[in-house]
Amino acid sequence: MKKANMIVDKDWQISEIDKRIYGSFIEHLGRAVYTGIYQPDHPTADKNGFRQDVAQLVRDLQVPIIRYPGGNFVSNFYWEDSVGPVTERPKRLELAWRSLETNEVGLNEFTKWARSVDSDVMMAINLGTRGIEAACNLLEYCNHPSGTKYSDLRIAHGVKQPHNIKTWCLGNEMDGPWQTGHKTAQEYGRLAEETAKAMKQIDPTIELVSCGSSSAQMPTFPEWEANTLDCTYDFVDYISLHQYFGNRFEDTDNFLAQSMEMEHFIKTVIATCDYVQAKKRSKKVMKLSFDEWNVWFHSNEADDDIMKNHPWQKAPALLEDIYTFEDALLVGLMLITFIKHADRLKMACMAQLVNVIAPIMTQTDGSAWKQTIYYPYLHASKYGRGIALQSVLSSPKHDTMDFTDVTDIDSVVVYQEQQQEVTIFAVNRNLSEDIQLECDLRSFEGYHLIEHIVLEHPDLKAVNSAMIQQVAPKLSHESILEQGKLTTLLHKASWNVIRLGK
Repeated sequence: MKKANMIVDKDWQISEIDKRIYGSFIEHLGRAVYTGIYQPDHPTADKNGFRQDVAQLVRDLQVPIIRYPGGNFVSNFYWEDSVGPVTERPKRLELAWRSLETNEVGLNEFTKWARSVDSDVMMAINLGTRGIEAACNLLEYCNHPSGTKYSDLRIAHGVKQPHNIKTWCLGNEMDGPWQTGHKTAQEYGRLAEETAKAMKQIDPTIELVSCGSSSAQMPTFPEWEANTLDCTYDFVDYISLHQYFGNRFEDTDNFLAQSMEMEHFIKTVIATCDYVQAKKRSKKVMKLSFDEWNVWFHSNEADDDIMKNHPWQKAPALLEDIYTFEDALLVGLMLITFIKHADRLKMACMAQLVNVIAPIMTQTDGSAWKQTIYYPYLHASKYGRGIALQSVLSSPKHDTMDFTDVTDIDSVVVYQEQQQEVTIFAVNRNLSEDIQLECDLRSFEGYHLIEHIVLEHPDLKAVNSAMIQQVAPKLSHESILEQGKLTTLLHKASWNVIRLGK
């Protein structure tokens, strides 16, 4: 049997983990909002029209922050259309996804819903077709107490207390030619700089996210980061990263190695930020917001057909990827990568939360159910809060089509000092062999094994549905902790959560 070894010490600390790395995303896209979180005629709907079956699944995930209202949607979003009496709100052609936006759910409704599921809002502003004035007006509407045009307008709309939204994205994917109002790095950098300066005049307590590259494959990456940060560095708090993966060539070994590409992406952005910091001789360290990430490829062909041949529908079924078990493994690997970079990566948003490339799916008049990817997200959010530890891992390796020296085991350890708990997250991405992991935990004297949760399935293509949960976690009884040494069996192609307590 193959073996792997890991040494963990409570003093080898990377950083406190910001809980916002377990954030998510709701865009006015497909059925994310309409028949997703909101369906007034659903049996579980509350008085505001929001589905409570969905809300409970979101609460269970403990999602700390939700990005809204886009995404590509935001680059042609007129926020004024989304407030005030619902019957007076205009319907608009939504250019990004060629759909009809009714504005039935808007800023105030969404903010109220987010609060009901114990989440904060990460608000995105339109820097595609609009600019500084609209951004400032929106901020005044959301955060200023009263006594001005837009704060009093909010009060007139029935919202007396300000929303106090603290995190704001300065546009979305402005490097992308597909984006309405696409800009060059210099055009975006100057607009974002001036918008940031004006917004912080209104509310100096807010945090701002500057647009980074839409993916590591963009031809302008990483010059985009270097050039835009040259303008915005002194005025923003984060730069964004976006990345999606897919098993387009039916090569699972290569697919599960793609978290290495994500790691390289993060390291390159950090290096670029640090270059700009050195260039400016600044003491400020730029933080990262990975505010779009997931597996996304299953629905591409159907999406193209809907947008090309059946446009201008309200809430068409777009981006409804049905996730396989192997997708869940990669999601787990991506979450492990985030935790490893907790010193610089402070926010992340799984795109998206409901129906649209999402862990939660709904039937329009029926039930809500958990996709395979729900489970690693749930486990990381629940047990991945605390201090990320720098463990030393020795694992067998293999090569794939695009990657060399891929470790069979990828793992990260989280120490919850106050609760006196340690959680080991580990994926065995070897598709044919179980691996025995021996872990030296002698610095955690007096700890015992709480549980070993495993997500596995003999069919890598197994999916869940409203009728059956083929892929669901279970308890493993193949871990032993004796005299500070943990010995565990990590089954082939498995996601593992090993919890220890004192």
